[in-house]
Amino acid sequence: MNAIKKLWVLLMAVPAIAVASTEIHLDKAPVNLNDQASLQRGAKLFTSRCLACHSASYMRYNRLHDIGMSEEQIKKDLELPEDVKLGSTMQAAMDANSAKLAYGVAPPDLSVIARSRSADWLYTYMRNFHVDASRPSGWNNTTFPNVGMPFVLADLQGEQVLEVEKHEGHETKKLVLKTPGSLTPAEYDSAVGDLTNYLVFMGEPAKLVRHQLGWIVLAFLAILLVLTYALKKEIWKDIR
Repeated sequence: MNAIKKLWVLLMAVPAIAVASTEIHLDKAPVNLNDQASLQRGAKLFTSRCLACHSASYMRYNRLHDIGMSEEQIKKDLELPEDVKLGSTMQAAMDANSAKLAYGVAPPDLSVIARSRSADWLYTYMRNFHVDASRPSGWNNTTFPNVGMPFVLADLQGEQVLEVEKHEGHETKKLVLKTPGSLTPAEYDSAVGDLTNYLVFMGEPAKLVRHQLGWIVLAFLAILLVLTYALKKEIWKDIR
């Protein structure tokens, strides 16, 4: 009986060990849905870089009114083609079949990517690309090894290389910036933070409205509580 219990404990421990060994450190994403300037910068970066291959078929351009963008700003700042209406959804410039031929797999829709992957994962992922000549795209990623996506932000961040150091039988991997991009590391992190912030907003645009309604409801309930208490005192003042 003891042998069976030991075997059961061992079998249960194997998946836990496997998960621990593949665990990835994620950096904290600077998400702030009340920062409209950040959300607007993220929207510009998303439409100029991500929409080339990825779509956001559950997001309409006119929802950007929720982050303080006027109709003119949406058209001008996002450089929308004349035939694209504000009520239309965000579609990729490249069709799915062409993208599949180019990358081996159709790029996923990004409408709810922040909800499926998490903001911290996206923030870390977009900062962990490195040069890898063995990959078809010439790039790899420590957060998503062997990813098929090319590094579309390379001109902003520059080229990182993965350095592996061995100490007493243990490997330590770190990314080192060899060729700087047009942004400093701090500026690039800030830009990726804006993009992540926008992706979080896009995954649930109604969240901002719900928060506003929540405060209105709480204020109403507070006023109602005061009135109810005053009414109670008025009714019971003559009752001994």
